[in-house]
Amino acid sequence: MAGSVSLLRASVRNIVFVQMRRSSDQLGELGKGAGKGGGGGGAVREAGGAFGKRQAAEEEKYFRQKEQETLAALRKHHEGEIHHHKEEIDRLQKEIHRHKDKIKDLTKRHDD
Repeated sequence: MAGSVSLLRASVRNIVFVQMRRSSDQLGELGKGAGKGGGGGGAVREAGGAFGKRQAAEEEKYFRQKEQETLAALRKHHEGEIHHHKEEIDRLQKEIHRHKDKIKDLTKRHDD
């Protein structure tokens, strides 16, 4: 279980890193005018200057926030899965105990 969680974390980190690298390769320096990726990024970004830097910073903040929300939702989902599986383990352990009691009961009857 712990191995799959660390593998998932590593996968998420790799995806985020690749996306960040691609965006920085395409954008050049954030807020310094039109990017290298073929798109301008809007009139404010194309103009560059303080407004372009501000817009770039706001975009980066937005995407960091969305990433945090996605990771939080993923974390919550996996915590729910863990809770469900623990409950299932408890239920199955009770079933095992019930069957062992029946075996004891049958053995006792047979011995009497």
